[in-house]
Amino acid sequence: MGSLGGEEGARPAAAAEGARRPRFLCLHGFRTSGEIMRKQVLGKWPADVTARLDLVFADAPFPAEGKSDVEGIFDPPYYEWFQFDKNFTEYRNFDECLNYIEELMIKEGPFDGLMGFSQGSILSGALPGLQEQGLALTRVPKIKYLIIIGGAKFQSPTVAEKAYANNIKCPSVHFLGDTDFLKTHGEKLIESYVDPFIIRHPKGHTVPRLDEKSLEIMLRFLDKIEKETALEHSSTDVDEKEMYL
Repeated sequence: MGSLGGEEGARPAAAAEGARRPRFLCLHGFRTSGEIMRKQVLGKWPADVTARLDLVFADAPFPAEGKSDVEGIFDPPYYEWFQFDKNFTEYRNFDECLNYIEELMIKEGPFDGLMGFSQGSILSGALPGLQEQGLALTRVPKIKYLIIIGGAKFQSPTVAEKAYANNIKCPSVHFLGDTDFLKTHGEKLIESYVDPFIIRHPKGHTVPRLDEKSLEIMLRFLDKIEKETALEHSSTDVDEKEMYL
């Protein structure tokens, strides 16, 4: 298991008033780790963003089977969610990966959404569709929100025709880097979503810092999901009170 819990420090007004922060399971990139993603996100994004989210950073199930691109930058151990061929069309341990994520969500949840980077974002972007089709996450609540950083569509026709069979309606924010090698595939992923928030940045395949414009978009996304979470929480409280009347 990676780093559990969100950023320590300043609490937003909503949290101070007792409102529940939206809880996200964070899926890291290929051959990195939950701790590495924690440093990537909390080290670059301001508390204006991170303190409004309850972030859970978990390790993928499989130790890295080869060299990590972050060796010398971040310390091991390194993990991968599943394995794939050079064309990214055939996968190994994919079903095991989906089962592992579901168990994480049962153990550490409930979760409101997923945040993913790189391989974790490819998974995150597909899971709502697979869940809708009854092919994944059948024992946990519906995924309601997504934060996709450096994402892409699955290239396997077998997975893609199921994951993106219908337009995905849950609120989502997608980060696209101008020089990201996955940018074209990230654009295609966005086409599968209804009214997504889109943050473009000049960097490559990385968790970017938030400039003034991207911060404004991110805060609008947070405002939207906080309002929905508060309404849902309020409705749940009413239902629970009615049980005792």
